[in-house]
Amino acid sequence: MAQRVFAINRLRSLWPGLLAAALVAALSLGTLGAVALRAESFSALSRFDWLAVRFTVVQAALSAALSVLFAIPAARALARRSFPGRGLLITLLGAPFILPTIVAILGLTAVFGKTGFVSVLLSWAGLEPISIYGFHGVVLAHVFFNLPLATRLLLQGWGAIPAERFRLASALHFAPGDIFRHIELPMLKEIVPGAFTVIFLICTTSFAVALTFGGGPKATTVELAIYEAFRYDFNLGKASLLALIQVLICVVAALTSLRFRVPQMGQGGLDRVVQRFDARTIRGLAFDLFWIGTVSLFLLTPLLAILLRGTAGISDLPASVWSAALRSLATALGSAGLAILLSLALALSALRWRGLEVIGMSSIAASPLVMGTGLYIVLFAVTDPAEWALLITALVNAVMSLPFILRALSPALAAVERDYGRLSDSLGLTGWARLRLVTLPRLKAPIGFSAGLAAALSMGDLGVITLFARPEAATLPLQIYRLMGSYRMDQAMGAALLLLGLSLSLFYIFDLWGRRRA
Repeated sequence: MAQRVFAINRLRSLWPGLLAAALVAALSLGTLGAVALRAESFSALSRFDWLAVRFTVVQAALSAALSVLFAIPAARALARRSFPGRGLLITLLGAPFILPTIVAILGLTAVFGKTGFVSVLLSWAGLEPISIYGFHGVVLAHVFFNLPLATRLLLQGWGAIPAERFRLASALHFAPGDIFRHIELPMLKEIVPGAFTVIFLICTTSFAVALTFGGGPKATTVELAIYEAFRYDFNLGKASLLALIQVLICVVAALTSLRFRVPQMGQGGLDRVVQRFDARTIRGLAFDLFWIGTVSLFLLTPLLAILLRGTAGISDLPASVWSAALRSLATALGSAGLAILLSLALALSALRWRGLEVIGMSSIAASPLVMGTGLYIVLFAVTDPAEWALLITALVNAVMSLPFILRALSPALAAVERDYGRLSDSLGLTGWARLRLVTLPRLKAPIGFSAGLAAALSMGDLGVITLFARPEAATLPLQIYRLMGSYRMDQAMGAALLLLGLSLSLFYIFDLWGRRRA
């Protein structure tokens, strides 16, 4: 019987995963090679380019450190408290991760800009308004995006601590400091380094934040320097060298993150409800309420500002905004469909060869701008690349979302194979029949979540489309950026509210479909 199962398992085809891995490798490394081959010279990088490298590393490290530092007390407070609306609050705190970058930028500007709420309060107090542009603006925006991610990772870590440990700590009359030192601190030592490196990686490849809040020699990231080298100077040699440096930075960070893991919920206990006896003091309650309130205020106020100011401007949107919204919808749906196909092919084939999943995850270390530049060079020889701008945007966005989708699909697929693999093999179910009858019905929930995530991320992308989109073929994020550049802020806020609604609706519809059809 064992020989029979092994023989049928060998019939699983690797070619879909190999094709998907080849496409990812071609976009991640092949486009970099195309840029390098097209370059006329590889002159040494200037002092300003090395300043961009240093700025990238420093701001990414500081953004990751602050995100994790503020997430620790916030996650601890959410883990220790139970109150009406807690689940909704945790869901809302995760919204900035799928929030379109340009929408978040407008929200942060409305709160912390020169005419924002904070500056108005400072002027009433007789103080000078703050400036959101420069180094501190980039860090502030990155903390806004990544604080929810760090909070969710740490909250999962607190949820993984068995309830029996807290019951034992109560029986031993542990003080709150003892509980933190002996129970919570070991968990933090395990999770914090991994969370830090993941957020560092995300901040390293950030583009839209640096484009809006950065700029100039002292506030330019490597990704923004690549864009400027291609768009303004057409210096492909410099662009390829900067891309190589960014890949090296990301590879080092990614390899570091592989040393750490995020524990699964509820391991090592009897799944009892956690009772935090150390949180019943007035001091503990005040501490938790302060951090829950502060983090909620920081994350939700920019969203509220978009709702308030966007409602007034949405009725005055030009026709170009609505047509850009339709183009963004088509691009997002195409990107989500392609991302699901690629991730399924990689995840299924990775059951036999783990290296295919690693290739799919490698896109997190690549530069989407370099991908777009390489595709531009390749297409320029045969056609006008501007005609393929939306298709290229959808393709690059699909590949860039693979690391997040594979994180959701691979564990679920492994569980399906573990529970139903031998039975399927014994019944002779292979190929398309096995995929249709066994695998896909049990993957609908993670597929719906992944499709919604890919669509939302693509909907709000402001990256590749900036390279070669024609004025009449802009997506909604690019159209919002142009409205901001022409100081039509009311219309920009209205368009941002439209983009926010479309992005969250796509995510909700796909996720709801997956959960209901699961």
